[in-house]
Amino acid sequence: MTTQEGPDEAVPQPVTAGTRPGLLHRLRAPRRPRLWFEILLIAVSYWTYSLIRNAVPEQRAEALRNADWIWKVEHQLGIAVEESVNHGVNSVTWLIVGMNYYYATLHFVVTLGVLVWLYRSHPGRYAATRLVLFATTGVALVGYYLYPLAPPRLMNGGDFVDTVMVHQTWGSMASGDLKNMSNQYAAMPSMHIGWSLWCGLTIFALASVPWVRVLGLLYPTATLVVIVATANHFWLDAVGGMVCLAFGFTVARVWYGALPYQLPKLVPARGGPLPPKPKKAWAGS
Repeated sequence: MTTQEGPDEAVPQPVTAGTRPGLLHRLRAPRRPRLWFEILLIAVSYWTYSLIRNAVPEQRAEALRNADWIWKVEHQLGIAVEESVNHGVNSVTWLIVGMNYYYATLHFVVTLGVLVWLYRSHPGRYAATRLVLFATTGVALVGYYLYPLAPPRLMNGGDFVDTVMVHQTWGSMASGDLKNMSNQYAAMPSMHIGWSLWCGLTIFALASVPWVRVLGLLYPTATLVVIVATANHFWLDAVGGMVCLAFGFTVARVWYGALPYQLPKLVPARGGPLPPKPKKAWAGS
């Protein structure tokens, strides 16, 4: 049976003498992920990402010049409303405090939650979808190195409110007591947008419950408002995150020969075929 996002099961192909698939073919074929390997891979990958991101030189002068240029371009485009959004939301204490905690936590919680859901419910699509996330994050590191950018809250002569400092909220490495643990001039591209859009598209494409699919689309939209309201990013940083995500999908498409959501939902267990399912009447030709 085929669903709108791809087949439910991968059909095991018979292997005969002389037709055993090569190593590259086996690496590119959807397979059931191993839990211990995935936990180790994610932990090591995030540690490496954080290490490299924070090792990028904090080129303050260039980052501030780039922020001035971005702000000027946004004025020319008529989209430079970040300051108004920042001040407007900051005037509602409960709202901005909630956004501060949203910025500090959901970025990790929702992304890990989607990975766990994929692992449990869509094992055949897990590796390809995870590759999108990893490729997106990897190319973002190149952006941090080549284009240091100060966030709006650190601009020279700007009137932005650093909402974490003002409201003394916990958890964000963008400012406050934890700011020395994170590169303050790595605002372009925004991985809050790259990761949240990855989550949203994955949920929308694969969830079967309509209201959950709607929540998937709302999540990156809310994240965009949050990163601007807290003065951590410009609108154009979000565009950079989207470009990185497009690169990630391209890498997965080239490697697997299909978009992740078009791959089989289930794959044979390692060493054996899928258990048989009851036959269903075939609808259509």
